[in-house]
Amino acid sequence: MSKFSDFNFKGHKALIRVDFNVPLNDKFEITDDTRMRAAVPTIQKILKDGGSVILMSHLGRPKDGPTDKYSLKHLIKHLGELLPGTTVLFANDCIGEQAFLTAGMLKPGEVLLLENLRFYKEEEKGDENFAKKLSGLGDVYVNDAFGTAHRAHASTAVIAKFYPADKRMFGLLMEGEVSSAEKVLHSGGKPFTAIIGGAKVSDKILIIENLLERATDIIIGGGMAYTFMKAQGGKIGNSLCEGDRLDTANELLEKAKAKGVNIHLPSDSVIADKFDANANTSAAPSNNIPDGWMGLDIGENACGQFTNVIHKSKLILWNGPMGVFEFPNFQHGTRAIAQAVAEATKKGAFSLVGGGDSVAAVNQFGYADKVSYVSTGGGAMLEYFEGKELPGIAAIK
Repeated sequence: MSKFSDFNFKGHKALIRVDFNVPLNDKFEITDDTRMRAAVPTIQKILKDGGSVILMSHLGRPKDGPTDKYSLKHLIKHLGELLPGTTVLFANDCIGEQAFLTAGMLKPGEVLLLENLRFYKEEEKGDENFAKKLSGLGDVYVNDAFGTAHRAHASTAVIAKFYPADKRMFGLLMEGEVSSAEKVLHSGGKPFTAIIGGAKVSDKILIIENLLERATDIIIGGGMAYTFMKAQGGKIGNSLCEGDRLDTANELLEKAKAKGVNIHLPSDSVIADKFDANANTSAAPSNNIPDGWMGLDIGENACGQFTNVIHKSKLILWNGPMGVFEFPNFQHGTRAIAQAVAEATKKGAFSLVGGGDSVAAVNQFGYADKVSYVSTGGGAMLEYFEGKELPGIAAIK
């Protein structure tokens, strides 16, 4: 593989797999363009070198071929705004005649956006013929879609084999994602704190098990904390709990103890009498929540306890919120963690935030530029930290 920053794209047509799977409202307006903005530096470097760019992506989950709702044509106007002064063309099919004619006539400095890859079932099936057709559109392949790196799809994993090793590479976004993730997993910095939140233990078992080999401290918050509380004999009222995972929770605690990893559970919780933004609230120890009440955020003591652990860390991974931060009454814990991670980063720690909700939280609370790296790929990042090989990364390497 070539290194993107060292490659001169002059006279080349670069076919880039981007992740433009952005949310649209019912008027087809983009409600969050983070993923599009993330690809801009890669596109600009190619254009600046004197190359041209062909962009391919999926959008949503179209079931039966072409559907207006999932057309990438809705993104053209905004893409033009993100690349001022650049000609942005659109092909109404990703492997149709128009796509090949337009790509063939593309001039240096121009950008062509192809129609949704998933209008073809072959994309998700990882079909070799489909990948080969796509590869005919450009002479250099750049994978800049970390968000889909864990999928063995035609445009992310299969297509790379149709390019020689010196003509396939990661884009700047993918390079940043991979090097940040590798830094967290393999730099060996200590203390290494992993902050794991979210609703379900079952979603996070593999990541916790893999981190037990590396982390010194694991902080557990969010709904999943109550499964651990109940497993240890605590009373959790109506809090979220996976009854079939109580043994798993105890096994993870045992494994951590055997490996000398500190597991930190929230000592107290902000509790509510129903799952509602305007519910009555109170505070209680996390292992002694009254009947009829549920924990919806970590409490004041837990915030202090977790902040102390984070402040001592040299390496921090954060995946998952501490509570129902979408409700203003229950966002204090997640905000406190965001602040602690930002403060530790300022003191020299390396911090990686990933997973949809954690990313939304650091953006919402204004800490995105105060952590070392914010990952764009939720599922891909999780699988990377679970120790799995990601097809989109393996294909390039």
